[in-house]
Amino acid sequence: MSTMTSDPGKTNISAQLVKQLRDQTSAGFMDCKTALKETGGDLEKAVDWLRKKGMAKAQRRAGRMTSEGRVTSYIHPGDKIGVLVEINCESDFVARTDDFQNLCHDLAMHIAAAEPRYVAREDVTGEILAREREVYLGQARESGKPEKIIEKIVNGKMEKFYEEACLLEQHFIKDDKLTVKELIGSAIGKLGENIKVRRFVRFKLGDATLAAETLAAEPEEGQD
Repeated sequence: MSTMTSDPGKTNISAQLVKQLRDQTSAGFMDCKTALKETGGDLEKAVDWLRKKGMAKAQRRAGRMTSEGRVTSYIHPGDKIGVLVEINCESDFVARTDDFQNLCHDLAMHIAAAEPRYVAREDVTGEILAREREVYLGQARESGKPEKIIEKIVNGKMEKFYEEACLLEQHFIKDDKLTVKELIGSAIGKLGENIKVRRFVRFKLGDATLAAETLAAEPEEGQD
């Protein structure tokens, strides 16, 4: 429990509340304590505060070269679904940490369960997008919706398509309030390095292989 004051910066935060936030977000002790102080001891707001901080750090580090990392495998119980995923970071040191390896495992497990087709929305080809939009446009017109709102309907369906088909847009299977992009952003904030999903392959017994990789195949420019 926290002792509330009129000034959020002077809120007394209990160790138990900090531990609860750490268990929920895997963020560092001082970040959790700061988040709780900044939000007046409100746990839900503190989670959002940490996520925003993580995404801000991720944006600042987005251009940094990720030449290290690991390839992680996951076999779903029953041995009928398997995943290989390459996740990159900046240093071998971070690649060897438990936090990074746990992230890789969680992402491989997510891919097995959620069946994404692409890594990011930028990886969807123009041909696929045009076909999807044409289907949604036809559906909207067949339903008799007024022409003036058809574009909004189609745009909404396209966003839903990205959410279902693109790994980074999907809601994380362990926490549906969190997208995979936000999950990675949180890890970037914690580990202090840029992290990218390079590519994945998903195998399902009897089905064609589902493989996806980013379009950015060229070496990246290193930036500080």
